[in-house]
Amino acid sequence: MANKKLTLALYTGSVDKLTAAGVILGGAAAEDMDVDIFVLLQAAHAFKKENAMADEYFAEIIDKKDEFLASLKRLNAPHWTEAFKTAKEMTNVKIHICGFAGKVWHGEKLDDFIDLADDICGIGEYISSAEEADINLFI
Repeated sequence: MANKKLTLALYTGSVDKLTAAGVILGGAAAEDMDVDIFVLLQAAHAFKKENAMADEYFAEIIDKKDEFLASLKRLNAPHWTEAFKTAKEMTNVKIHICGFAGKVWHGEKLDDFIDLADDICGIGEYISSAEEADINLFI
């Protein structure tokens, strides 16, 4: 029997939502799901090599950013990039950078992004993946 498939459209570039995506990704990996992640707009900014470790971008409850980051440290939670890396080591995870989103942030080639990224593609690949997925999430 084929593995179930999760397609994740990752729009956000904020550390709180990227951390949440990492938790979801870890759950999918634990279930041995195949996962396609499509890195869109603000997420493409976060996946650029020079931005990936920055924690200044925060989407929800902005005045709680410092408390959130302190809690992650207290809990010894991995940085979102590490959570994504671990999931890729556990199951079939492919990370696709949207070509348009990359260009918005001057990311013209795969080497402009962190080494977790597998390719640069068009939005049509996301649509096809979403149509085939058992679960499709937009974060």
